[in-house]
Amino acid sequence: MRQARAEPTTAEVVAALSQAAAYPPPEQPVEAIETHMSWVFLTEAHAWKLKKPVRHGRLDFSTASARRFYCLEELRLNRRLASSVYLDVVPLTREGDGTLRIGGTGCAVDWLVKMRRLPLARMLDRMIAVGEAAEGHMRAIAAALCAFYRTQAPAPLDRRGYRALLLRTVDEHERELADPAWALPADRVHALAAVQRDFVRRHAAELDARVAAGRVVDAHGDLRPEHVWLGEPLAIIDCLEFSAELRLADTADEVGFLALECERAGAAGLGRVLVEAYREQCGDAVSPQLLHFYQSCRACTRAQLAIAHLHEPRYRDSPVWRRRALRYLALATRHLRAAGLMHPAGR
Repeated sequence: MRQARAEPTTAEVVAALSQAAAYPPPEQPVEAIETHMSWVFLTEAHAWKLKKPVRHGRLDFSTASARRFYCLEELRLNRRLASSVYLDVVPLTREGDGTLRIGGTGCAVDWLVKMRRLPLARMLDRMIAVGEAAEGHMRAIAAALCAFYRTQAPAPLDRRGYRALLLRTVDEHERELADPAWALPADRVHALAAVQRDFVRRHAAELDARVAAGRVVDAHGDLRPEHVWLGEPLAIIDCLEFSAELRLADTADEVGFLALECERAGAAGLGRVLVEAYREQCGDAVSPQLLHFYQSCRACTRAQLAIAHLHEPRYRDSPVWRRRALRYLALATRHLRAAGLMHPAGR
């Protein structure tokens, strides 16, 4: 198959993939969903994911060759935790008559990840929302994660490198969240960052021991309830394929992040069950103080991602993202207080 030089516009691709003629029979398009970085086209049996030609920080999907590479990475990496969901990478082709088709005989102009469509009712976030998520589900998630973590080689960085990575992350949070343009409470942002930096320095030995024990691995990177499917077999989808650095995480950090997101969704008890099941099944006696530190940092990451939407004109006038950032800053503060690292009077 020849690679075409001329790329269609995003509008042309979206219009084509909204029509049944673009799909291999018997597929029929049902719905098109736009996300921050992708378009997802749903048919009755499959989800077809098209990466937008965008560049944001560490993410660069600006060329067709880059999008093909990251489609292949998405397939490879997500098969680690969702092998039954991620099926193939398929070309979008320009046919002789000028039309666009998935997996046609013409020149490849872009690439899509083909996935099995999962019923949304079994996603963890939906099950929490309707009160159907149970402690047994959390233990099953912990079992799947522990089995995955045991297959991952230790991250290719030394102890000093891991601490430097944590400090860079804290600095990035502070720089973005304290920007006056976002009208967030800068004093709280600076206070959180100061406590987090101090923790890394004072607990260097504990953090170094995590690296030495092989607890820092190439993980999922975005472990949230909306990425956990509690069907058969259990699947964890949508890992961060575009940045190996962002996937590097202490396994307790990643599990703590999912517990944090359960807490944000009103199911803190389920988050605690998840953490305890992880401790037992992975044999990891991670200290509560370290776990709270990790959760505070993750909350700041989520606040930063929320406020980043305001860089885009279509989101700029929406109050949703600032409210979400404030909620995450409150969670970050709560976990530092729970760890005894920030006094109740601290803002």
